[in-house]
Amino acid sequence: MASCTFSPIIIFLLLSPSLSLSAPTMSSGFLSTLHSTINHIQQVSSIVSTFAGTFDGDLRLSSAISDCLDLLDFSSDELSWSLSSVGAATTASVMSGTGDRHADLRSWLSAALGNQDTCKESLSSTGSLLASLASDGLDTITSLLSQGIRQLPAGGFGGRRLRRLVGGFPRWVTVAHRRLLQAAVAAVDLTVAKDGSGNYTTVAVSAAGEAAPAESGRRFVIYVKRGVYVENVEIKKKKWNLMLVGDGMNETIISGSRNFVDGWTTFRSATFAVAGKGFIARDITFENTAGASKHQAVALRSDSDLSVFYRCGILGYQDTLYAHSLRQFYRECRISGTVDFIFGNAAAVLQNCQILSRLPLPDQKNTITAQGRKDPDQNTGFVLQFCNITADVDLSNAKNSFTQTYLGRPWKEYSQTAILQSYIDGSIRPEGWLPWNGDFALSTLNYAEYMNFGPGSGVGGRVKWPGYHVINSSVQAANFTVSQFIEGNLWLPSTGVKYTAGLEV
Repeated sequence: MASCTFSPIIIFLLLSPSLSLSAPTMSSGFLSTLHSTINHIQQVSSIVSTFAGTFDGDLRLSSAISDCLDLLDFSSDELSWSLSSVGAATTASVMSGTGDRHADLRSWLSAALGNQDTCKESLSSTGSLLASLASDGLDTITSLLSQGIRQLPAGGFGGRRLRRLVGGFPRWVTVAHRRLLQAAVAAVDLTVAKDGSGNYTTVAVSAAGEAAPAESGRRFVIYVKRGVYVENVEIKKKKWNLMLVGDGMNETIISGSRNFVDGWTTFRSATFAVAGKGFIARDITFENTAGASKHQAVALRSDSDLSVFYRCGILGYQDTLYAHSLRQFYRECRISGTVDFIFGNAAAVLQNCQILSRLPLPDQKNTITAQGRKDPDQNTGFVLQFCNITADVDLSNAKNSFTQTYLGRPWKEYSQTAILQSYIDGSIRPEGWLPWNGDFALSTLNYAEYMNFGPGSGVGGRVKWPGYHVINSSVQAANFTVSQFIEGNLWLPSTGVKYTAGLEV
């Protein structure tokens, strides 16, 4: 039976009739930049699409072409949301974001800026002439988007930002409505079960196929019964507000083994990939079983704005969690891997998570994060707060292991990562952080630690890079909290997931 619960955006519209939705004043130059960027995206998409289907015998090249077409499509959507937001307000434009237009615009443009880089990486890995053919066009798009972000007003648009909450909800939500929302439990829309006792036997058909509605304005809940589902699942960008609920992290498992060595691009190797905004996963595990010898092998990739992963397992080796773009929140998750196993260019906060380093190949060093911010004006970065950062069982039990484990390394020039109020065990090297290549990004990155504890948390032996610093001020540390870094107070209350807005435990 279909659920009759309302999405947070519909509630926003119904309960705030007096809220001003007048468009912010934007320069004609900014609007011109967005329109010009969309035109260039269409041109590059047209070039790449002419090669679609012509290299089906070359897995990596055909995957790279698919990657680029998807990524350019993501950018086009994010620019469309941006134009809608700065134009006359409509239901569609409000449904695209949080209601804080400046934060939304910066998030969408940041995501769009990074997409082209991923396209270039996929194409470059193929050795094809298509990489050079598309390069100039992709660089032009990236340059225009960097210009667009710089044209945003530094102080935002002013007006009502809906930050002040009462009992976890915006102040304009009445007491009666708060009680209604707190009591509401979303009904299950359909069930997936391997034994045939549900509506479907595979997750891909139920979530990615026609069973789930497109552009849904309400939460659509899919219950996945216990079992190991060996399949690759891709939730497309038009599948909004999906919720995947399992029977527990150790009970419901989606498992795959795609990897770079076998011919997949890193982007396309994901066991589970989601692009539709407003996605929630709870009590489920996503794993990639390819193993360390297969190198890049993603378990979970997310391009879902305002997405939540609660009590989820995300298990693999190299490149386990690809937090690729937009705003993401992880709570009480178990994430394991070896090289760069939390990577991407999202604005992501991981709270109360277990971060477990596994035993890598003999010649590898473990790096927990590899954040990919490439422009200083992007809002992206990784925050690990209240986490437990330790060695997994295989690494702890390995005899004569000389594995070196680090908190992270700078994948891109403006890589940004903060570790706050977390336990760090003795497996982490005293220097804490690893260079990517020579002195690349060491003066432009932003790596920070604040009030961590445990045998590996000492900062006396940490790297002396210009971009690394120990935070001593709670005011400065607050910039990396859920409420400020991902505007969590504007959208997390309606998900029903626990979170800590600030620095308090």
